[in-house]
Amino acid sequence: MAGQKSQSEIEHVMDGATISPSAMTQSFNLSAAIVSKSLILLLTRFHAGYFRISLSLGGQALLWKTLLQPANHVILTTIPIIVWSFALFILVLFSILYILRCLYRFNMVKAEFLHHIGVNYLFAPWISWLLLLQSSPFVAPKNVSYLILWWIFAVPVFVLDVKIYGQWFTKGKRYLTAVANPTSQISVIGNLVGARAAAQMGWQEIAVCLFSLGMVHYLVLFVTLYQRLPGCDRLPAMLRPVFFLFFAAPSMASLAWDTISGSFDIASKMLFFLSLFLFISLICRPFLFKKSMRRYDVAWWAYSFPVTSLALASAEYAQEVEGGVTHVIMLILSGLSVLVILSLLVFTALNTKMLLRDDDPILPTSLPDHPLSTA
Repeated sequence: MAGQKSQSEIEHVMDGATISPSAMTQSFNLSAAIVSKSLILLLTRFHAGYFRISLSLGGQALLWKTLLQPANHVILTTIPIIVWSFALFILVLFSILYILRCLYRFNMVKAEFLHHIGVNYLFAPWISWLLLLQSSPFVAPKNVSYLILWWIFAVPVFVLDVKIYGQWFTKGKRYLTAVANPTSQISVIGNLVGARAAAQMGWQEIAVCLFSLGMVHYLVLFVTLYQRLPGCDRLPAMLRPVFFLFFAAPSMASLAWDTISGSFDIASKMLFFLSLFLFISLICRPFLFKKSMRRYDVAWWAYSFPVTSLALASAEYAQEVEGGVTHVIMLILSGLSVLVILSLLVFTALNTKMLLRDDDPILPTSLPDHPLSTA
């Protein structure tokens, strides 16, 4: 009796607003179509260049770990963990999105690989993982997990090296003077970050190997870009923030050699001074970045990681050379690094509608609008 009564009450309540099965099916199909369209748009416009964000957050996690270690206060030990956890969340999210892009938009991934700018950002995910590995508060360099993860993240960097560096001097249409641009230095940074992580494990030979590979190609790139040969000046105005990579590479080289040699010696100091000079040279030319700053673009994140790399190098320099001036330089650069990334987080939060732009220079000129497929 109680069951019949409750059933009759339900029927009485639903009597005035009966939903037919066909209407429910139509509503479900409409929702599924909206979700599918949004996913198509996301996977179409999301590319490896968005890993600039994870790269910046990974560098920031390493900076906080360097500045606040060792720390005895609970708050000081918590800050690096919070920054590292946030960086890990963003990197995992971006990695999942890019895996889906590889599965359902592989033709666009191939187009990205053939793009003279987009191909360089294929290094960014692996560099981001290596940075998080070095800044991890949970995995020590001598741990087996560290060793396994290093191989997982470093091998793709070396594979990309073999492919891209080989093209620079063997393929007619993709030789260095035809495709070189400031983003080409990301490949160098990948080798240097990998070298530093290897040196932390005590693998001196592998560390020196990756360091020499990165530095030789950095010198070749630096000379090529410095001369501004015909064909090298193909960088859109909105991507000019990547000019900051000019001092990111020597900054990371300074850090890598410091870890390899065990001290911030003359070679590390020379690389640090070079990066500091290039940094000053760029910030003295604000009009170079005027066009790129007219409206928000994800390319703005290219400012953060180089400044953080320079701040990291200045922190190591201040530890080696004690004095008021060195600590002032460290504080200024570290404060600037934090200010830059906080500003970028705020601007990104306020301009979420402009994150997936259809006029991104890295994207192909024509965007497919067909359903999800693995073609």
